[in-house]
Amino acid sequence: MNNCALKEVTLAGLGAAADDLLGRGGRMQAAYAWFPRPDAPEMRYIATEPGRREFVSWRVETGNAPVPSLASRCPLLGWYEREIMEMSGIAFAGHPEPERLVTAFLPPTGRGPLEPADTAQVSVVGTLAAPTLPQVSGKHVQLLPFGPVRADVVESAQFIFYYVGEGILHYHPNLFLKHRGMEKQFEGMDIEQGVLLAERVAGIDSVAHALAYAQAVEDAAGCIVPPRARWLRVIASELERVYNHLHYLGHLCHTTTLKVGEAQGKLLEERAKQTNALACGSRLLRGIVWPGGVRRDLDAVAIAEGVAALRPELERYVDLIERTTSHLDRLISTAPLSQQLAFDQGATGPVERASGVDRDLRRDHPYAAYDELPPVVATRSEGDAFARMKVRIAELRASLVLLDDSIMRGIPTGLLLEPCRCTPNAEGLGWAESSRGTVLYALHLDETSRIARAKIKSPSFSNWRVFPFTVHDSNMMDYAINEASFGLTIAGCAR
Repeated sequence: MNNCALKEVTLAGLGAAADDLLGRGGRMQAAYAWFPRPDAPEMRYIATEPGRREFVSWRVETGNAPVPSLASRCPLLGWYEREIMEMSGIAFAGHPEPERLVTAFLPPTGRGPLEPADTAQVSVVGTLAAPTLPQVSGKHVQLLPFGPVRADVVESAQFIFYYVGEGILHYHPNLFLKHRGMEKQFEGMDIEQGVLLAERVAGIDSVAHALAYAQAVEDAAGCIVPPRARWLRVIASELERVYNHLHYLGHLCHTTTLKVGEAQGKLLEERAKQTNALACGSRLLRGIVWPGGVRRDLDAVAIAEGVAALRPELERYVDLIERTTSHLDRLISTAPLSQQLAFDQGATGPVERASGVDRDLRRDHPYAAYDELPPVVATRSEGDAFARMKVRIAELRASLVLLDDSIMRGIPTGLLLEPCRCTPNAEGLGWAESSRGTVLYALHLDETSRIARAKIKSPSFSNWRVFPFTVHDSNMMDYAINEASFGLTIAGCAR
């Protein structure tokens, strides 16, 4: 593994290692368990450190002993540890919420779906309690279970509100009603099948997921991607960012009842997708990224013409949005997220940057050709819905500049693809900065070079973790605006 420095940590030294990481300004990114052998579970923690381009991975051999919970030190790990308990059967000592998360509505079972069938390990799965709601009482307190079928929303989720009048006292999201078990589906696949599945984990971020997956394969194989393919990966990534941010602006206008703004934003999104189709044949940019490079070329002329036509329309649209006081009044000071909460609870992408956490994988851990085509990273300090919109507008403009720059400088000539051949039992890590934030893939291969374990960190899993902190003590009339300002997806969370 070249993208990640591997560090051996003991169970007894886990807390001290976490304190040292945080003391140096580092941050946990994800945690997962896997079984190199049926009776030898292993914990992996993935972290970043300031000024360090590569990621850091801790390997902890657990045996049959409970793992000390790090959720009190690194709150963003709370969901990861709960997921590991119910999916991999590993116990965590001292976890503040030892309840089921993903399987909350399913009957308890003896073992988790990611445990080997022939393991003799003691599993904690059957002992986990179903999630509980707080006891909220009062003469005027009302309970509203909203969903899982929600008008005008395709994805299914249930949201439980305790409220008085318009004020929300407590909010609890149930997000895993259609959990698809994507990580389990990777098991046994060859590396080429895997990229097709990765594109479908969250279809609106197909390039980001395929790219993070492909880079994990390339890390495991020691494969060097040709320069032309690296540039084309950047172009495809920025095209994906453009149409996603345009959809975001249109949907945000929908929640503030600015119907003309909604229509215009989604019209521009459609034009961006038409440019994608002209450039590669796929409106969602699927079938481009492949382990070792890219599978097809991109039409630079179609992209240049599409960007040139889109830019003046975008500027006119943004100018109108930013001068519409009825829209701005619903955003300014709505649902603020502090910098400390954003960092501690694991916010990512535009959400964390709008709260003053200056972090972007394209700049801090450059991949593809981002070291040659560095992006302008936008941040705000207010942390409210308005700041989240402003960050995405700035990113939209920066993406168009980057697309222009990449084409004007001239895409390198040469090969599109180098064959990737992985050795048995190899492992790799890959990442990408999607329109919603960090995407991570950690891969472990078996003795036949097929996938034994795939771990996915999807940005909506992180941002849904943070989101409830902005809902408590807010009001019902602002809820839809707040949710839209985060740009959340259920599929990206319930992967």
